[in-house]
Amino acid sequence: MTDRDQIGKIAAATQAVNENVKAGQIVGIGSGSTIVFAVKRIAERNKTENLNLICIPTSFQARQLIQDNGLILGSLETNPEIDIAIDGADEVDGDINLIKGGGGCLMQEKIIASCAKELFIIADNRKDSTTLGTTWTKGVPIEVLPMAYRPVQLKIEQIFGGEAKLRMASNKAGPVVTDNGNFLIDWIFDGVQDWHQVDSQLKGIPGVIETGLFLNMTKAAYFGSPDGKVIVRTK
Repeated sequence: MTDRDQIGKIAAATQAVNENVKAGQIVGIGSGSTIVFAVKRIAERNKTENLNLICIPTSFQARQLIQDNGLILGSLETNPEIDIAIDGADEVDGDINLIKGGGGCLMQEKIIASCAKELFIIADNRKDSTTLGTTWTKGVPIEVLPMAYRPVQLKIEQIFGGEAKLRMASNKAGPVVTDNGNFLIDWIFDGVQDWHQVDSQLKGIPGVIETGLFLNMTKAAYFGSPDGKVIVRTK
């Protein structure tokens, strides 16, 4: 990541936190590189404003960020209803539908997003596109039970075409394993899709646990540019 890319992420994260985080909230904390800057800004505000937040993590990374920044760590067992969630995305289309899961945390991210009254997405402007698949070319991440990954691959390719690739780890032999102990398949698709139909059909395949399609879930997306300006998109 270049310094210019980082400027955009910092700008988007800072503005989203400043505009939407309020004292006493239950806040879902997403995962990924941009979230680091959001948590840092939340911690800065907490020191001066005593926000008294409870933060719910979407991953092991998010849990560490919350604890390392001195914020109160909560859970869905004690806080099943969340005021807002802040997360990143791999790509955002014109209707603020998302592809997420490039970092492998999609299932917990979607659970937290579904529990939140409002979901805010932060990203640099490279993630901004008109149609999903324009800027993100690594496919739709799909979390699957390990025992079912091979038949799920075959069924995805038979139903939708394209290529369903088992995501392999870069620093160990074998596949990537999620925080939930599952595998990830990345479906490389061709052309414009009816994403609501695709999402429904994918979830109907036995062995599929969750998809990286976040549809009709986002309140607003904040895109930061290398000059520090932020564009906010609402549906």
